[in-house]
Amino acid sequence: MDLRRYGDVAAFLAAAEPFLVEREAEHNLILGVTSNLRDAPEEFTGAPYLATVLANGRVVAAAMQTPPFNLVLSEIDHPGAVAALADDLIDRDLPGALGPVDHVRAFVDARLARGGSPARLIVSERIFRLTEVRPPAPVPGRVRAAEPADRPLVLAWIDAFMREALEPTDPADVAAMTDRWLARRGRGLHLWEDGAVVSLAGIGSPTPHGVRVGPVYTPPDRRGRGYASALVAGISQSALDAGRTFCFLFTDLANPTSNHIYETIGYRPVRDVDMWRFERPAP
Repeated sequence: MDLRRYGDVAAFLAAAEPFLVEREAEHNLILGVTSNLRDAPEEFTGAPYLATVLANGRVVAAAMQTPPFNLVLSEIDHPGAVAALADDLIDRDLPGALGPVDHVRAFVDARLARGGSPARLIVSERIFRLTEVRPPAPVPGRVRAAEPADRPLVLAWIDAFMREALEPTDPADVAAMTDRWLARRGRGLHLWEDGAVVSLAGIGSPTPHGVRVGPVYTPPDRRGRGYASALVAGISQSALDAGRTFCFLFTDLANPTSNHIYETIGYRPVRDVDMWRFERPAP
């Protein structure tokens, strides 16, 4: 195994992008985050980890981490790549790891075998891809772009989304996410209005041919009325109309309702991924 680290995102993409684009949906998170890292580096704190693993001169795995976020693993085409990554990352402070179910579990086990901290499964997700929108049943209201004046609502709803879909997040990190979304640099946040704002959806992190939808959030008392379906269908169609070949999104496998909603409007399952959280030593 030949593990190579990269000091800048352009060098990483030059080496890894052909491998990643072969399975663009599976790799939409790595491709999307690296596009943001390339186009808006000031939004990131700390030096990113960017690496490929080669076997016989061919890329067989890629990995990235932008502190303070999780390590993201690609598809892995050679089992030896897991050990190479675990060796290289044993001393790096990783909050967690996300990747294809089998590969990320192998990485977690390999890191533990090398003296790393134990990990627990946080959430099991599914990657979906859309190439054609199937319009949902009409609902009252309209979509509009989020404005700076919407910041208090957006802040509260992103915090609620993180608590419900992932884990409680530091308020300063939620505030920073909110401001990045409202700045509209490489991403956009949209709201569905029906008298009042009733649903939120983001779209951004472009890949060479696609773009990722998320977060998507509707307050509990407004669910079941078709607002999220209409909003996601609308922004997905706009992305396709703008020249994107695909739209991608992640769903929580523990939420069959959202999985059904997205399949109804044309999203199709691609790959299951797991997120693991490493235990932190007691202070």
